[in-house]
Amino acid sequence: MTTIKKVQISPQGPEFSELVQGYWRLGDWGMSSQERLTFLKQHIELGVTTVDHADIYGYYECEQLFGEGLALDKSVRDQIEIVTKCDIKLCGDKNPDWKVNHYNTSQSHIVESVNNSLQRLQVEDIDVLLIHRPDALMDADEVAEAFSELKQAGKVKHFGVSNFTPRQFELLQSRLDAPLVTNQVEINPLNFDVVDDGTLDLLQQLRVKPMAWSCLAGGDIFNGTQEQHIRVRNELEAIAQEVGASSIDQVIYAWVRRLPSKPLPIIGSGKIERVQAAIDALKIELTREQWFRVWIASKGHGVP
Repeated sequence: MTTIKKVQISPQGPEFSELVQGYWRLGDWGMSSQERLTFLKQHIELGVTTVDHADIYGYYECEQLFGEGLALDKSVRDQIEIVTKCDIKLCGDKNPDWKVNHYNTSQSHIVESVNNSLQRLQVEDIDVLLIHRPDALMDADEVAEAFSELKQAGKVKHFGVSNFTPRQFELLQSRLDAPLVTNQVEINPLNFDVVDDGTLDLLQQLRVKPMAWSCLAGGDIFNGTQEQHIRVRNELEAIAQEVGASSIDQVIYAWVRRLPSKPLPIIGSGKIERVQAAIDALKIELTREQWFRVWIASKGHGVP
């Protein structure tokens, strides 16, 4: 069985498992509270101890569902690292006064969001809080004040961001007493803009490991009919044969992990056999040429 390790996500950050279990689709899995707890314990036993949430997942319901399972055995809290996010405000039946979806990085909203997440998750603290999306109206000083308040209250241990550009990351970091510990960004063979726009370069410079979301591109790599989808799928299938992978998703995880910033892929499946398959991908090491074959298949042309 492949061994999964804990890695320090940044020089002053916490230790995370090399793979992260994502819970954004928890509401679609049709699990009872006991089944949620069982699944959690299963992936902890496999070594996947870091879990990824956001306040809005499942239209504000996934944290609650996770918390109900966790409450059945509170000792499990000490075995996991909880990541959650805030700043997106979704309009709808639960928020009838909001006219449009928007972002809010005000101090009051960040603090309120964390308090709500703690209540839904039924925990006393969060290991890492991320600002979910860049906010054009973000006042970095105000965010810093919110982070300081939450840290002093013992409600959040570390802070990071999600989907931030290098300059946005640097702006917020310039106001903080403690370093941001991660930037959670999209990385997959269909969309790896962060490879080219400086995002991963900055993180590598700071020795900060990114968290990689949508590694499987929402299923487009498997089912998409566009020329790019077909080219990438064919190349991944060829490489899978070469490296002895059981499926192309294992090659994708290996492709993401080959990046020198050492991203931590987030697994989106609620099936433990898919989690195990992702763990087995850790033993796959792609050559430089194999990595660039996927790059070329995605771009539709060779390197300059």
